[in-house]
Amino acid sequence: MKIKVLTLFPEMINTCINTSIIGRAIKKNILSINSVNIRDFAENKNGRVDDYTYGGGAGMLMQAEPIYKAYNHEVKELEGSKRVIYVTPQGKNFNQDIAKELAKEDNLIFLCGHYEGVDERVLEEIVTDYISIGDYVLTGGELPALVMIDSIARLIDGVLNKASSHEVESFENGLLEYPQYTRPEVWRDKAVPKILLSGHHKNIEKWRREQSIIRTYERRKDLLENVYLSKEDEKIIRELKKGDE
Repeated sequence: MKIKVLTLFPEMINTCINTSIIGRAIKKNILSINSVNIRDFAENKNGRVDDYTYGGGAGMLMQAEPIYKAYNHEVKELEGSKRVIYVTPQGKNFNQDIAKELAKEDNLIFLCGHYEGVDERVLEEIVTDYISIGDYVLTGGELPALVMIDSIARLIDGVLNKASSHEVESFENGLLEYPQYTRPEVWRDKAVPKILLSGHHKNIEKWRREQSIIRTYERRKDLLENVYLSKEDEKIIRELKKGDE
């Protein structure tokens, strides 16, 4: 996959993409991520890419032409499918299902806004998706873009060391992940649950499912509305509800 990030602050992107799992994926040529400085396509010597909004109002707006030129410059080298994502609090909320969908694309282009946003005309011209990471406002789109890139990248074949490592994470089956433990067996008088030391894999899987149900009920009840629940799962939830009464 090739990922392009159209931004006014490429150093924010570059600082993050060369570390940890994403950095290793880039070195292995599994993934390509490039930040594109929109100011390089400004139509003036000062690299100015913003101006006052028509109709008045506070703040400045990013101009259409520099963004459009940056997009056209980068899209020429791309082959295969592509999506252009405008990072905005007005978009649909990002989640694991969207991450899976985007991970199937050959190319992704993220447009990071600043100031009061972006001239609507260029959004209409190039953007395919409007996506938010939450119902709040940030200074710019770089941090949300990085959040989404991290989530998407780990779903690409070869990025994680084990193909199954993301399959048991929170949200993969609609539930929050069960609690996990490592050595030492006892830490500050807190012991690892005995079931995990039993070696009985069927009982361990049953315990993990129960713990996922309990944790999801306690922390994100809303997720249970869209999850297939067995009779055993429903029994656990009934017991939890009794405890709430």
